[in-house]
Amino acid sequence: MNENDSFWTKYKKFATTEILMYLIMIIGIGLGIIILTYLS
Repeated sequence: MNENDSFWTKYKKFATTEILMYLIMIIGIGLGIIILTYLS
């Protein structure tokens, strides 16, 4: 039971960091496209 709980907490932390990284990447790409379209 304890092992399972620790695994799930680790997985949750990993999943949240992954989602945050993906969001930052998407936002960065979106901003880059907007800036490029504005400049050109």
